[in-house]
Amino acid sequence: MSVVDVDAILWSLVGGTVVALLALWVARGGRDDSPLWLVVLAGIAAAALGTLAHGAVYDRAVTGFDWWRHAWQLAASAIGVSLTLALLRGERTRHRAAR
Repeated sequence: MSVVDVDAILWSLVGGTVVALLALWVARGGRDDSPLWLVVLAGIAAAALGTLAHGAVYDRAVTGFDWWRHAWQLAASAIGVSLTLALLRGERTRHRAAR
């Protein structure tokens, strides 16, 4: 098809959402005040970037299930969500300190 196939987009959506929801659940027992939409969007975007990075390094024409692509998606998504949560917590800490 093109640089990114439809299945890669769907797996980015699913994987990014799942990683984001798991991260919010693990973060302080699910009592984190981080906006759900922002964390999920960061997970999806990072998973898509993981797909593009994988495509730049490996051959896209793989027969069967591409385990490496999904590993890159999940790793990128976990990094993206972690960075987003860290930035959001830092922002809240600065607002509390300014009061």
